[in-house]
Amino acid sequence: MLKIRRSKEPVLVPQPGCVWADQMVLNPAIIGDADSGRLHMLFRASGPWPHMQRPGQPLPYPIFLGYAWSDDSGETWEADFSRPALAPALKQELDEIYIQSPDGRRVVNYSNGCIEDPRLFHLEGKLYLTCACRMFPPGPYWTGTPLTCCQPKWAAEDKHGLGKAATWNVTVSVLYEVDLAALRERRYEQAFTYVTHLSDPERGDNRDVFLFPEKLRINGRLQYALLHRPWSPAEYEVGAGLAQPSIFLSAADRIEDLATDQAEQHVLAVPLFDWESNRIGASWPAIRLEDGQWLVSYHGKQEKGNVGYTQSFMILEETADGWPIVRHRCSERLLYAQLPWELDGKFPTPCVFTCGGIVVDGELIMSYGAADTKAGIARVNFRELVDYVRRFNAHGRRNESVSQRTKALART
Repeated sequence: MLKIRRSKEPVLVPQPGCVWADQMVLNPAIIGDADSGRLHMLFRASGPWPHMQRPGQPLPYPIFLGYAWSDDSGETWEADFSRPALAPALKQELDEIYIQSPDGRRVVNYSNGCIEDPRLFHLEGKLYLTCACRMFPPGPYWTGTPLTCCQPKWAAEDKHGLGKAATWNVTVSVLYEVDLAALRERRYEQAFTYVTHLSDPERGDNRDVFLFPEKLRINGRLQYALLHRPWSPAEYEVGAGLAQPSIFLSAADRIEDLATDQAEQHVLAVPLFDWESNRIGASWPAIRLEDGQWLVSYHGKQEKGNVGYTQSFMILEETADGWPIVRHRCSERLLYAQLPWELDGKFPTPCVFTCGGIVVDGELIMSYGAADTKAGIARVNFRELVDYVRRFNAHGRRNESVSQRTKALART
């Protein structure tokens, strides 16, 4: 069995008295720094925001991104809880729900209410961040409180022209460019530039969104490629008939087109195994392997049996003329909540959720949220992981020829 080493205790926890990180510190993304060897982390955090509470409504819980770093390959982390690294604007008036794009245009600020589940990746010499955002902060969502409970009255009237992002407060995925030097020096105001939104709010909630770290040759030409997980697959023509949220791949000539009808859509993977029965989604940006292949981490959720959120992997392979295909898919849950600190949190459903994975000295280091409350680190030998995933075919069945060959190599 593949050996994955994980944190015996959380590396980051909520901070009582820190207004923006009082309740939750979870779902971190990580990236390496080639200049210093330091690992950088952006983590999701939340706490109650009583001064925004409206009469008769629940407490708002805006969601922020905080910054942490490690100088010992992720064994220990130091976090800056003095202020958020990236905070929602939390504007309430219609004419204030806007932000300036890099080309100077006034565009809708879909990250006005909350910024969560970060993913970090390099693309064309730049460092980018994707995150799931809402226009207005949620209430105590772990209690089942409606996500529209903290929106201003004008948003519910549906006469504002901002569509479902305002009326339904759906998740819209947003792309930022990151200045790593500014982040390292904690000059947060200069560290993040809002680029564009990557999902279409009129098609409903969309999460687990990030780009491949290089263009892929799809349908005969190099294009930007995006993994995403629409809550309602049937909102897309290619998703007709799909009942469960699944992993989609979209491609476009420009990043700005990925949220529009100019992007081509493809269903990459649907739930196959019991532990995926409610949904699957990609977890963090793909890592290139040899021979046109990519390692993709992904998660599944099963409500029945209290299985919850668990993590596994698949390997994609680029094709000459069409879309990438799933070549190998591990049918086993490789990372799931087991330790006491991973099981004790806000939600009764067990949850281990990774948002970051990088290779350092032959070891894959994964950052994850547990119990929707705390953050941990898991490690595995990268080559052993890839070889293990290759023991399974595209449908999750063990490939005996690969298994026998692996055993023979081990004996030699």
